[in-house]
Amino acid sequence: MNILGVIPARGGSKTVPRKNIALIDGKPLIAYTIEEAQKVELITDLILSTEDEEIASIGENLGVNVPFIRPHDLATDQAQSAPVLKHALSHMEDSKRGLNFYDAVLMLQPTTPLRKSHHIVSAIQMMTSNPCDSVVSVVSVEGHHPFRMKRLIGNKLINLVDQGFEDMRPRQDLPKVYIRNGAIYLAKRDLIALKNTIVGTDCLGIEMDLRDSINIDTYLDFKMAEILLKESTN
Repeated sequence: MNILGVIPARGGSKTVPRKNIALIDGKPLIAYTIEEAQKVELITDLILSTEDEEIASIGENLGVNVPFIRPHDLATDQAQSAPVLKHALSHMEDSKRGLNFYDAVLMLQPTTPLRKSHHIVSAIQMMTSNPCDSVVSVVSVEGHHPFRMKRLIGNKLINLVDQGFEDMRPRQDLPKVYIRNGAIYLAKRDLIALKNTIVGTDCLGIEMDLRDSINIDTYLDFKMAEILLKESTN
């Protein structure tokens, strides 16, 4: 398979300013994803997609290709992943003078810095050995189970999932439920190019453990990732 690996790293971030290049254990956040992706020989081309000149410069210094500066309308808070990947795919295939050059597109978000190269390899191998249109990494919700979740209507507490009773079972007795962890999105080319999505109707899930699934959205997430990364390098 010809696989285009895309690391999307926009400059804007409200909860952690300049998050993608914020130093974490002495390195910019994007470095962790770049370094692990560079170990994966199954990725045909690896690029960084950003609208930010400073991020582009840091990426190039870390040895990743930055073939374009992303349009600003694809770097807003509202911008979704599929158009960003479609833009990258179009640019790269144009540069190779060949439509349908790539078989799949791999998105690796910098905000999951504990994802390792072996996770990426496993996702690619899963796609190459099974009929599917996409592979997405997931993590168990553990105790944050839908059967325990509530809504507030006024002050009244309502079960999100109405089973007709209050589910007080131990976590271990509840059916396993997963959530996307943001670490790996691997999609067949036409799913992005023609259907404008990165998660298809024939999607496979690759499970990652809770530790490797830290996804930096808040300052607390950032500090937790920093602790875990320091532990892994000591």
